[in-house]
Formats: sequence, structure tokens, C-alpha cells
Amino acid sequence: MSRPKILEARPRKDYKIWLKFDDDTAGEVDLSHLAGKGVFVFWDDYDNFKKVAIENSRWLSWSDEIDLDADALYLKLTGKRPEELFPSLKEESYA
Repeated sequence: MSRPKILEARPRKDYKIWLKFDDDTAGEVDLSHLAGKGVFVFWDDYDNFKKVAIENSRWLSWSDEIDLDADALYLKLTGKRPEELFPSLKEESYA
């Protein structure tokens, strides 16, 4: 499996974002746990949250200080484990 690429991102209410990836996976990811913490105070003005941009199909960004990686968002959306997305992370068994 190749690394997922973000095709669409639409901000929703309550710091949720609807995403569509290049493998046709789509749905909402809840980012509310980040709001108001650290650099995410930028979202305290909800209009800032709505200004999401897709950068190189590999991350979402808000301003020059905030970006979220496509892999992490894909894992959160699908509930998959990192080993499923990156097979090289699986432990090799030695007999």
C-alpha cells in the first residue's frame, strides 16, 4: 500500500474535518482534543480552523505553525494500526 494522499478536506462544526483520500477512504476526523492547546490556540478563532489547506497531498496546514500529517489522519479515520499502513514496522519472527 502506498502512503495515503489527501484529496479533499472540509472543515465541519466542533473542530471536525471531513477528509477524502486517494484510495476513496472518506469520513470525519475529530480534532477537538487539540483545540486550545499549544499552537492550536490559533483555532480559538474558529474562522482560523476553517482556513485549512492541503499541502502536497501529504498534510493539512493552518498558518505556518500548524500541520497534521496525512498518515496520522488516515490512521485516526480508519482505525488501522501503523503496522497495517507500514508493513516494514511488523516484527520479523525468528525461528
